[in-house]
Amino acid sequence: MRVKLPADGAWATVRDHLVERLKAGPGVIDGMLRDGLVVGVDGLPVTPDAPYVPGTFVWFHRDLPDEVPVPYAIDVVYRDEHIVVADKPHFLATTPRGSHVTETALARLRRDLDIPTLGAAHRLDRLTAGLILFTVRPAERGAYQTLFGERRVSKEYEAVAAHDPGIALPRTVRSHIVKERGIIAAYEVPGAEPNSESHVELVEHNGTLGRYRLTPHTGRTHQLRVHMNALGLPILGDPVYPLVAGPVPPDDFRRPLQLLSRVLEFRDPVTGADHRFVSARELGAWASYDGWENPSADGQ
Repeated sequence: MRVKLPADGAWATVRDHLVERLKAGPGVIDGMLRDGLVVGVDGLPVTPDAPYVPGTFVWFHRDLPDEVPVPYAIDVVYRDEHIVVADKPHFLATTPRGSHVTETALARLRRDLDIPTLGAAHRLDRLTAGLILFTVRPAERGAYQTLFGERRVSKEYEAVAAHDPGIALPRTVRSHIVKERGIIAAYEVPGAEPNSESHVELVEHNGTLGRYRLTPHTGRTHQLRVHMNALGLPILGDPVYPLVAGPVPPDDFRRPLQLLSRVLEFRDPVTGADHRFVSARELGAWASYDGWENPSADGQ
């Protein structure tokens, strides 16, 4: 778990802040510090008398209920001293959130690559597979996040959905999308000023299904899923659009959402190098519809 030390506060030590903030019970924080279970940005244990430094981060492991392992590998596409680019499988969350903590891309990569300072520069939905950019050095994370915030990363996605010859493609979809906290589905507001834009192309079809190239020009939550649904082409396996499906068991890995982050392209803000990364994953429903219904543990 990562904790950011607030910019304001009168704590003399990291220990004092954690005791007040976490309310973990008498002696718990002292025991964690004594056992070296709290680490700083340098990956070294935080000492019991470490001074409080506003705005910095500390990490620690907490006792958690067992999580169902996601039975698919996360592949490292590229790694240098500044960044790690990973190819994430479906069903694996990007960063700890809610009931997903250890079974996340960030937790796995920190452990497997032995980089405790690794951080995510952006996120993919748990149900979406494909490329994610991570940063190695906390001091450089903001520079990479700014690439996404200022739309200086070219992103290309792939999706499988029904093929409808009556829908004219390619086309650019623009709408005003609202995503409210605590509500699963985002929605469009008719007539409002557009705040989202996606370009949709049909790459090929087999008569029943189509393989689509999706290029988002903005980054609203669920944007591509909302826009495909608005076209009458909801992405195969989507449990939210057009209708929110009921909960499924945590070990049900059938029918993964057929959405893949295929390409990331950008100029590195630290090194100046031009990067272009392409996912090696294949959307299961396009390769084999029957196999998509019951994917094997070999990958998706």
